[in-house]
Amino acid sequence: MIARREFITLLGGAAAAWPQALLAQATARRPLVAFLAWPSLQGEPISTYIRQFLKGMREFGYAEGRDFEMAYRTAEGHSDRLPKLAAELVQLNPNVIVAPATMQAVAVKEATTTIPIVVPVLADAIGLGLIESDARPGGNLTGVAPYVKGLPAKQLELAKEIVPTATRIGLLDDVSDPKAHPQRREIEAAGQSLKIKIVISEVRTSDDIGSAYEAFARERVEVVVVEQSNMLLNNARKQIAETAAAKRLPSVYGYREHVEVGGLISYGVDLNWCFYRAAYYVDKILRGAKPADLPVEFPTKLELVLNLKTAKALGLEIPPTLLARADEVIE
Repeated sequence: MIARREFITLLGGAAAAWPQALLAQATARRPLVAFLAWPSLQGEPISTYIRQFLKGMREFGYAEGRDFEMAYRTAEGHSDRLPKLAAELVQLNPNVIVAPATMQAVAVKEATTTIPIVVPVLADAIGLGLIESDARPGGNLTGVAPYVKGLPAKQLELAKEIVPTATRIGLLDDVSDPKAHPQRREIEAAGQSLKIKIVISEVRTSDDIGSAYEAFARERVEVVVVEQSNMLLNNARKQIAETAAAKRLPSVYGYREHVEVGGLISYGVDLNWCFYRAAYYVDKILRGAKPADLPVEFPTKLELVLNLKTAKALGLEIPPTLLARADEVIE
C-alpha cells in the first residue's frame, strides 16, 4: 500500500497527465464522520465509548484512516459551547454527525436539518421535537434510546428494596440536561403511587453535589436515586460515590460506571453497547440509507450491577434475592 504522503507526492507529479475525471476520482475524500463530545475526549468513560464505536465500525469493514475519517469537537464539559461546536462540524460537511447524547443532539439538530445525525444515547426525542416517531423518525436524526419507559420507576423500586423502611427518597436532578426532565416526572409519579416522599435536589454542575447531599441529610432522606445525565456520569460520578459514602446515603444509579467507582448499585443499559450499535446506523447511512427510514432502537437487555464492598461500608444487608438477580457483583 502506498503511504499517504507518498501518494500525495505521486499525485502531484502525475496530475497533469491524468484525465480530469480520473483526477477527481483520485482526490475524492473518504467519508467523514463528525463526533461532538460534551466532556474531554481523554477522560473516562467517553474515550471508552469512542473505542466501542470504532470497534463497531471495524466490524462493519471500516478502518479509520483507510475507509473513513473522524473529526472531533469537545465542549470540555461546558454546555454553552455546544451550539458553536455543532456549527463548526456542520461547516465541515461531514457524511454523518455522531451526537453521543440528547444534549448534543439538540445542538446539532438546530445546526442542520440535512446532514444525518446518529445519537447513541437518545432520550425524549419525540418530546423535544427531534423525531416524529420511533418507528419512522421522519427527519435527519435517529439512534439508540436506552431510556426505557418505566426504568426510573424500577430504580425507585430498587431503592425501596435496598432500604425497605424508607419513606423519604432523594432524587439527584440535573436540571441542565434535557433528558433528565422525563426521568424526574416518572420518579415523582412512582413516588406518589408507592406513597413515598420524593425529596429533590437540583444540580447544574459537579460543584453542586456536596450541597445536594447536605440537603438530603437535612431532609432525613434514607436512600437516593441519581438521574442518568451527561454531567452526573462524566464529571461527577466519583464525587457522587464519595459524597454518598461520607453521608452514609445508599444511592441507586442508571449506569454501571457509577458502581465501578464506588457507587452502590445500578440498573440500566450498557452504554458501551449503545455506542457500539451506533456504528450500525453510520454504516447504513454511508451505504445510502436515510435517517428518516431507520427506526430508533431500544436495548433489550438491562443489567443490575452491585458493589458489595460499598454495601458493607454502608452497613447494608443486601437481600439474597437481590444478590441472586445481579448480573455482576463487584467485591
